[in-house]
Amino acid sequence: MTRLKPVALLALISMLGAAKPPRQQDARSILDRAITAWAKVRTVRASFDQVLLNPITGSDLKASGAYQQQRPGKLSVTFTEPAGDRIVADGKNLWLYLPSTTPGQVIRQAQGDEGAAGVDLSAQFLSRTAAAKYDVKLAGAEKVGDRPAKVLALTARAGSGLPFTNARVWVDDADGFVRQFEIVEASGVTRRIRLTSLVTNGKVDAGAFRFAVPAGSRVVDR
Repeated sequence: MTRLKPVALLALISMLGAAKPPRQQDARSILDRAITAWAKVRTVRASFDQVLLNPITGSDLKASGAYQQQRPGKLSVTFTEPAGDRIVADGKNLWLYLPSTTPGQVIRQAQGDEGAAGVDLSAQFLSRTAAAKYDVKLAGAEKVGDRPAKVLALTARAGSGLPFTNARVWVDDADGFVRQFEIVEASGVTRRIRLTSLVTNGKVDAGAFRFAVPAGSRVVDR
């Protein structure tokens, strides 16, 4: 579960006449547009890079791979580094196969009513319900690769139940999708994911959402 949480957000800053609205309102406008646009997305294909920073051990773990999603409920993450690791949500179960850390073991977990939300961070960022659980501020403008973006800083409210204490998302100026996000988990680990390619509402591979337990692997139900 800690390998990923791959996916996308949207928005542009709005200007009202000659007078600029407060920065807080700017941030909420970006977030609101992101939520509205994400609601129109049915499929996603993307490639990504991930970095995990552990302040206690000082470790810096890097990963990369390909991501596909078919809403609602289906998701596939195939890692190229570390090669062989997979996360699959097939609409019924969530499968985690991470031989790089736990060889010979597959974790199976019922998805329940939230579908693939357990590994899909967009479900935590891009819904009206989730947005009510954190405060958001505009935190500047930066490029992700060669794409200009606005940065939103999110702070989880006390008792929110969100999987992060703080987060930042980079919202593309041109198409409104999030090209990068960074979350700080309760453990203090920081996870940064950068999308190196992104296609929405295109064709996805139906076979990517099927998981076959590798021969000799032990299935652990949770």
